[in-house]
Amino acid sequence: MSGLKSLLAVLTVAAFLLSAVAQTSSPWPPSPPHLTMPLWPAGAPGASTAKGPEQDTTTLQDRQVAGRPVIRIGNVSAPTITLYPAKRSQNSGPTVVVFPGGSYRIIAIDLEGTEVCDWLNSIGVNCVLLKYRVPDSGPFPKSGAALQDAQRAIGIVRQRAAEWHLDPKRVGVLGFSAGGHLAAAVSTHYEQRLYAAVDAADQLSCRPDFAVIMYPGYLANSEKNFEFSPDIPVTPSTPPAFLVQAENDQVHVENVVEYFMALKRSGVPAELHIYAEGGHGYGLRPTEKPVTGWPKLASRWLHTIGVLQGPD
Repeated sequence: MSGLKSLLAVLTVAAFLLSAVAQTSSPWPPSPPHLTMPLWPAGAPGASTAKGPEQDTTTLQDRQVAGRPVIRIGNVSAPTITLYPAKRSQNSGPTVVVFPGGSYRIIAIDLEGTEVCDWLNSIGVNCVLLKYRVPDSGPFPKSGAALQDAQRAIGIVRQRAAEWHLDPKRVGVLGFSAGGHLAAAVSTHYEQRLYAAVDAADQLSCRPDFAVIMYPGYLANSEKNFEFSPDIPVTPSTPPAFLVQAENDQVHVENVVEYFMALKRSGVPAELHIYAEGGHGYGLRPTEKPVTGWPKLASRWLHTIGVLQGPD
């Protein structure tokens, strides 16, 4: 009987793992035709903070989202970018570099990465998914590793624009949670690279043309009456932003509120959506909460600012 129980336990774990793979709309690692390339040809600058080999760290105890597991990639020391091109018939050139979240500890690679790229492709937007270094790679200036990766990724996108059929003047960023903070950081730290130039990509601008920032952290200090972070120096040149957060987010809605007010004071166009409920870390998986309807609003905003043309 004990042997039977052991076998059943093994089968239960195997079923969970198979379910995790089967329920992921875009598998990881990506398969052709998605092009994946290393971000740093000779290795990332600085010392690695990885505590072991890169792997999926998801466990049976981890929270599911919309009844589905989340792939949590940990110990990333060799960051990559993966191109998800829009269909030629829909592609007018705009591109979004996606920064998944994970508290700068892991990368929620499907929930806030591959699934987001699938949605962007569906509305005619090219996607470049950044798998940046973790753990302990941010927030800047505590660590500059993730911000280095973001700067480098945007430069490469502009360098490869002609080859990949992208418009180098319509390159935006979209980030979730820690990735939302990273999107704000690269929106305000673009005049100078945080690393020595590697190649011609680092001679091109790493300023995003627009930013979609979803339930970010680290932008308002809860220990200082939610004072806006001085490490995010908003200026009139900061790109326009679309901001979303739920009032009951345990990471605190003040993060988007304070960023919105900083943009307003500098005369930067921004659109802010605050929902009564929704919590944190929902990506774009639909639930009964209205907050998960944000993709349609974001698509309309991209039309409003001229990134997308035609009917929305």
